[in-house]
Order: sequence, then structure tokens, then C-alpha cells
Amino acid sequence: MNLSKKAKAILNIYKSNPNIDTVFIGGSVSRDWQDAYSDIEIFVFWRKAPTVEERKNPIVLLGGEIIDFFPYEDEEWSETYISKGVKLEISNFLTETINKVIEDVVLSFDTNPVKQCLLAAIYDGVSLSDDSVMEILKKKVRSYPTELRIAMVKENLYMGTKWNNREALLHRKDWLMLYQTIAEVQTNLMRILFGLNRQFIHHPSFKWQRHSLESMDIIPKDISDRFDSIFMQKPEIAVKQLDVVIKDVYELIQQELPQIDVTKVKEKSLFLRPLNQ
Repeated sequence: MNLSKKAKAILNIYKSNPNIDTVFIGGSVSRDWQDAYSDIEIFVFWRKAPTVEERKNPIVLLGGEIIDFFPYEDEEWSETYISKGVKLEISNFLTETINKVIEDVVLSFDTNPVKQCLLAAIYDGVSLSDDSVMEILKKKVRSYPTELRIAMVKENLYMGTKWNNREALLHRKDWLMLYQTIAEVQTNLMRILFGLNRQFIHHPSFKWQRHSLESMDIIPKDISDRFDSIFMQKPEIAVKQLDVVIKDVYELIQQELPQIDVTKVKEKSLFLRPLNQ
């Protein structure tokens, strides 16, 4: 099924509402990453708060079956429905809310991943060709500030005290805590790499991780395969591999942002809790 073609047809239905400033395709379809499990993500920015009827009207026109229909929460209205066998996820915001989020990230260098996801959606979003509002928003998110780049790296430099206990977790066979810790470290490293590459985070949990890494230029060699293997290898090997990846990322930081001294935090992150004597 051609999800992109279906999604563009849906945009026309939403755009017919004069209360909508802009509507566009987001997610995997906008980046041409979709697969057999993909849904269609649609973002709708409103001039004023939409009514329940305004939100439901496109669903009715598309013969949709509602799965979820949420009220206003965290500055968003959202709904999910099935139309002709395809799941659609709709995210509704006031345009003024989006402009405030853009200011937070681009002007105040807010590292909040949820806010960055909205900017990433705009950056990669696919709208109708005559959408002037979308073009204005895209111009606002076109550049990634150096100050945000530095903030993203500094905020995620330290890998945490749980990583210092990695040998103890291995010895005790505390697999749940160990793999939670490995996931947390990978999350820190992914945030650093997004910052180094001047990319807004696409997803707070880094869905489509391999695609994201393949879109970057500043990365350790073979990082996608190495990240994958960390979860597939025996835990003893995985821990050693991740230590090497951490060192490689610190080296990239030193090359790209020499004003950030990673010496002490590198030593602190790679510290191993000693055995009792």
C-alpha cells in the first residue's frame, strides 16, 4: 500500500477546515522510512481550539473506526483511528503553542526531547504544495543552534552511577537492572550523537534508531551494528563493547567541541566499583 499517497489525500480533507493553519504528514512516512507495520501520523495546527465535531468530521468522511479519542492534555488533543485498514495517529496543537515550543528550543536551547520531536516533525514534515504556513515554520527550524548542540552534549555526558556498578551486576546476574542500565547509557549516547550532528530528536525512545544513525555524519565507525550487537551478545561481551563505544563518543566530542573538557567525566563514567578487600 502506498501510505504516502493515502496520507496526502487525507491532508486535503483536513485542510478544508478554515480553522486549521496547517496540516502535514509526520513520522516514518514523511521520512520514507515506512514498512509493513507503519501507520500514518498527521499533525494538525489550529488557529483556535478545535471542537469535538471538528476533530471527528474527517474521521467520519474517511469512514474511520475510532480507537482512542483523548481530550486536551499537555497542550495537545490526539486521536487514533483505522481507515481502510490503515491506522492513523492525529496530533492536534494550537499554532501559538507550536511557535512557543520552537522558541523554547531554538532561542532558549531547551533540550526537552518531546519538544524536539515536534521540531523534527516540522523539519521533515510533508505538507500540501501551497501551504505557506508550513513553509514559515520550516524556516524557523531550519538551523540548529550551536548553543543547543553544546547543551545536548553536556547534559548527557555522564553515564551514571549504575554504569559504575556494571561488573557487580554481571557478577550477581542482575540481568534486568543491567539491561536497563545498558539502555540508559545508549540513550545518553544517542542524545549526544543527535546534538553533535545538529539534528532534532525524532522520537524520545529513539524508534528507527538505525535509520537515524545512517542519516548522521559524525558517528563512531559501524555504530549501528555495534549498538545492535550490544543487545545480542553475551552480557560480559556487551558490557566491554559498550565501554569502547563510550570512549569513541568521548573522542568525537573532543574533536567536534574542544571547548568541552571530557577528561574528568570520562574517568567518572568508566569508573568501576571496586571489590571489597
